[in-house]
Amino acid sequence: MVQPLPYLKETPSQTAGPYVHIGLAPSVAGIESRRTEPGNVIAGPPVPGERIRIEGTVFDGVGAPVRDALLEIWQADHQGRYASPVDPKGDEAADGFRGWGRAACDFATGIYAFETVKPGAVPARDGGLMAPHVSLWVVARGINIGLHTRMYFSDEDAANAADPVLNRIEQAVRRETLIGRREERDGKTTYHFNIRLQGDGETVFFDV
Repeated sequence: MVQPLPYLKETPSQTAGPYVHIGLAPSVAGIESRRTEPGNVIAGPPVPGERIRIEGTVFDGVGAPVRDALLEIWQADHQGRYASPVDPKGDEAADGFRGWGRAACDFATGIYAFETVKPGAVPARDGGLMAPHVSLWVVARGINIGLHTRMYFSDEDAANAADPVLNRIEQAVRRETLIGRREERDGKTTYHFNIRLQGDGETVFFDV
């Protein structure tokens, strides 16, 4: 008689550990790689739209920078089109626009950065529009499952007020954790967006 397999218990969860850079950003870990890494430049010089930089720091629950965090970003182009076959208008996305990138925090300063163009509004499920935004994924030591969040733009007040996702966050102070603040530096536009994993001012994360 065939004996049933013994019941297998769930193994303990594990964090990404110190090896996330080896797998996802080997050059940052000082390892030569034969493959082309995605990098943090989402849109090259020929791509139309307002050129912007997105930068910030990931903080832990006590306010210390998480210097080994790694982030991925994806977004629409300046017309609200994703460079993806999932988007019905994806083949109309701007030439040279990747729409996706990866950046490691600087080991010394803890700052991450992306070079891109400001996205346009994108269609919502109800047929309306979502405010311009970028989606981010964060992973690091101490994080069991990658965290998903969004960054909206501080100079899009009207669009943000009508955004269906932001409106599902009841507390205004919590919505503020998803707003990147526009700054002008040396003639360049930067949106500053810090991510807080826990504690006071914890960033809103999404169950994706």
